Amino acid sequence: MFDSIPDVNVQALLALALFMVSLMIARIINNITSKKWPGGTLWVFYLRVLLGFTLAASAIMGFYAFAGISIINIR
Repeated sequence: MFDSIPDVNVQALLALALFMVSLMIARIINNITSKKWPGGTLWVFYLRVLLGFTLAASAIMGFYAFAGISIINIR
């Protein structure tokens, strides 16, 4: 399926998808802290750690994709 798409383009799409997941996690954190959704401080801590990892992964993959360096091997 990905034979005709360059690795760097797949990497850029993955970076965008991870950024969208980060935005979704940030919205979940906001809803929990504003008491719209149930959850405690432990859930907020877990989601903030997860948010940090997804933001870091999306930033790193995006910068490498912009530079044209492939860090994923899909073939």
